[in-house]
Amino acid sequence: MTKRFGFTLAEVLITLGIIGVVAAMTIPTLIANTNGAKFRSQFKKTLSTLNQAGLMSQAQYDFDYAGTTIGCDDADADSKTGAEQHPEMGMSFCAILNGTLTGQTYQGTVADLKRNANGEEKAYTLVSTATIPPAAYTAYKAYTLADGAIVAFNPEAKGCELPIGTQMTNAVLDGTSATANLSKCLGFIDVNGVTLPNKEVTCTEGNTATQNVQTPCAVKNDANHMTDVFPVVFHDATVEPASDAAKYVLTSAK
Repeated sequence: MTKRFGFTLAEVLITLGIIGVVAAMTIPTLIANTNGAKFRSQFKKTLSTLNQAGLMSQAQYDFDYAGTTIGCDDADADSKTGAEQHPEMGMSFCAILNGTLTGQTYQGTVADLKRNANGEEKAYTLVSTATIPPAAYTAYKAYTLADGAIVAFNPEAKGCELPIGTQMTNAVLDGTSATANLSKCLGFIDVNGVTLPNKEVTCTEGNTATQNVQTPCAVKNDANHMTDVFPVVFHDATVEPASDAAKYVLTSAK
């Protein structure tokens, strides 16, 4: 009687084949879950940073996003534009970020951002957007924060106030409300910097997003929906989500 030791070649190949099939089925899901958790965490962190900037500006310089009187492209006798603006010289979004954040870098406009694609320099573009107008976002002013996240906003943003007791609605965001107009106070956060996918987070149903932030939608934790770009709106000393999908990501635990 012959005793067998170990496995035959056929058995090894079959086992490796099974492992390969299982890996092919599970690894993409694991990667998507990991990226989704990273994007979610970074979004909340960046929102916190921008809210702290608004509060710090109010405490140190006596104005916040609502108290801004000039845009980042505006200059007068006491202020410069963009990176040179400072809270003691002029009240703008750029002045707030320049005066309160450390490690930030003023990048000019979104159109000035570049990414490396296999050694070739390419312009930064949002691959897909649902609530961010493609014709407008390239003119947004852009900052890169210390952790690499991009913060971009309308260069004309100023006086971004939401009256007490006014609910954030689609009408407030698109400028059709009789009580508040934050249409020029919009921006976005790309938590992944210039690195792809550069795609706006979207709802699971319909694979889109709206400015109806009062009714958050569900966002599936996969590569098609839980992505790296989040629309935001600046007002008073606050920065908050400007789409139903972004609102869901902020308010949900997973």
